[in-house]
Amino acid sequence: MKSFIRKLYMKAQLNYPLLRRQTRMGVRMRLLAWYFLLTACTVIVSLQVTRQIYCDSLKAKADASIIKEIERFKLMSDKYTYVSTPKLLDKFITNYAPTRNEYVITLLNDQVYKSKPELSQDIQEKLPSLVQQWRQKAEFERGKVYIAPSRIRYAGQSMTKNEDKGTVIAINDSSADYQAGTSAIVLVMQVTIVVLIIFFIVAWITTGKVLYPLRLVTETAHSISESDMTLRIPVQGSDEIAELTTTLNEMLDRLQFAFDSQQRFLNDVSHELRTPITIIQGHLEMLQFCPEKQPETMALVMDELDRMNRLVNDLLLLAKTERPDFLKLKPEELDWLTEEIFLKARSFANRNWKLESKGLSPITVDRQRLTQAVMNLVQNAVRHTMQGDTITLGSSVKGDFVYIWVSDTGEGIAPENQKRIFDRFARATKHDQNFEGHGLGLSIVSAIAVAHGGKVELSSSLGYGSTFTIVIPLVPSNDAIHESNTPKRRPFVKSGLFSF
Repeated sequence: MKSFIRKLYMKAQLNYPLLRRQTRMGVRMRLLAWYFLLTACTVIVSLQVTRQIYCDSLKAKADASIIKEIERFKLMSDKYTYVSTPKLLDKFITNYAPTRNEYVITLLNDQVYKSKPELSQDIQEKLPSLVQQWRQKAEFERGKVYIAPSRIRYAGQSMTKNEDKGTVIAINDSSADYQAGTSAIVLVMQVTIVVLIIFFIVAWITTGKVLYPLRLVTETAHSISESDMTLRIPVQGSDEIAELTTTLNEMLDRLQFAFDSQQRFLNDVSHELRTPITIIQGHLEMLQFCPEKQPETMALVMDELDRMNRLVNDLLLLAKTERPDFLKLKPEELDWLTEEIFLKARSFANRNWKLESKGLSPITVDRQRLTQAVMNLVQNAVRHTMQGDTITLGSSVKGDFVYIWVSDTGEGIAPENQKRIFDRFARATKHDQNFEGHGLGLSIVSAIAVAHGGKVELSSSLGYGSTFTIVIPLVPSNDAIHESNTPKRRPFVKSGLFSF
């Protein structure tokens, strides 16, 4: 396990500079590139659509205006049938009120007769070719608009009286309007480019701030080593990145707890197995010089091996408490379970045994694990009492919690030792120093209580005895069933008198 983690860490160290550059530049540049591309496409499409709408509006307005003048000439020619063609053309020109970019040109026998207003330079340059086109048309189609080069649109109407052919041509030259619209769009595009550049700079700075927690994640992951996993990523804000940061910190907590548990387990095993192995090795080496002591040596070796076996089993049990399948929860009756444990406890030693109370409530627990925890408390009470002392067992239900306690009238525990006796291999009294166990009993009790989602409370005074109380929820939570290995679930020891 450790070699695999070390390989992954060394591989990450080798690849880290490249990964860091890709994280800082790749993601940031891809985000901004897509942002700039989408914005530019939106602006270009919007300008193109706006220009098309503007051009269509100019065309529609020009067509309506010139058709209106042609219809007006048609009505006038129908009304003044007795008027000669030159006079009719003069009357039409006189009554014509020109508008911007619009002109009326009259032809008399296919020759330019009069025009109003004065023709622009562009129209004058193109007038010969336009007149040639008009002469080729025997009759203009009523209501039809013709298109000439350079944004010139025109419509015409002809009539003949007394062998005089008169023609009215209404012209609209939108070149200036098109040029003005194009200039406006170019100006808008220039301003848009400047604004996009400013927005790009602002977006670059903003994305840098947004991606800063991700860079912290990378840098923190690079800084975390097998020997130091205490670094955490600062959480800023309450957005998705903050949630990701919180999740990664929780994952690091779980990893650190797992590594610490593994390291603690290895340290405990190496520390506690060193003594019996040394004893066994020394006696076996001496056996060749004292063969007559073989029975005594073998008895001592077997005793040490039994002690090593108990130690390994206890350590394995503590390691299993961190697995999600450690408990097998089933409904149990608290009063029956309490009475059963009391009957088993009375056979441990000659003490004054008392069953103080039995809780009357169904509970959901792992019967075997809970019994093991209480029996460890009983063994601890027997070890710290003498013949004639009282050991009391009891259980009760208060609120949403179940209380199971073991109380004795033994020597008690000093206040300075009450917080550390739940640690592995902790020994608090002279009885503990002489006892053949390994100091794992209370650690197992605390681990089983925590696995149920509860804790162990302690009330003790020197010379007056101790009371250990296992407190577990009446209804187990999902955390107790599936997450007994989380670092937040650790023994809670409370000092003070606990009364019922």
